Amino acid sequence: MIDANGEQLGIMLTQDAMARAEEANLQLVEVNPKASPPVCKIMDYGKFKYETAKRDREAKKNQKTTELKEVKFRPKTHDHDFDFKTRHIRRFLDEGDKVKLVVQFRGREITHPETGRAILEKVIRELVDVATVLQLAQMEGNRMNMVLAPKPQRPGTVKPKPPEGPIVRPAAPPPPPPPSTDEEDDDEGYDDDFDDDTTGLDDPDADAAN
Repeated sequence: MIDANGEQLGIMLTQDAMARAEEANLQLVEVNPKASPPVCKIMDYGKFKYETAKRDREAKKNQKTTELKEVKFRPKTHDHDFDFKTRHIRRFLDEGDKVKLVVQFRGREITHPETGRAILEKVIRELVDVATVLQLAQMEGNRMNMVLAPKPQRPGTVKPKPPEGPIVRPAAPPPPPPPSTDEEDDDEGYDDDFDDDTTGLDDPDADAAN
């Protein structure tokens, strides 16, 4: 027997336990019927049911429901579409969902199933770091299917979070100034457009010597 404050009252008759519950305006609830003797507690049963339902709702809200996503390919899927769909598959796997890969054949394409298998193998190579094959490729009518699941993380590893917002790349540093030389310093102030041509000018010292 446990009272409303959680104190153990020991073994007592059912009538005495019910009388104690009535004195406290509470209810006598059997909390462990499999014990010998059964364990009962004095409590507000309406409040107990409300708190229990609230905890169940919170647990259900925080529980992740695994979904099976489906992504379709064609035997001749172009590189741009392939990269686009592969990025979506990676996102689904990162969110904990399974992904069903489908290669849809049309007309005579069904006579070359190896093209569809090549597409699926290419997807596996692109996602080998996050995916594991849950169901191998198999034909179902004119479709080839394969199921991928998220790769389980090793204990102690933390999956890196993708950056939030736009990626800002640092600006490239300015180029270093060209090295200066003594020759360039000596030529500083010299005008290349000026021609120092002294031919034909009279030298007064030379005239005096003559």
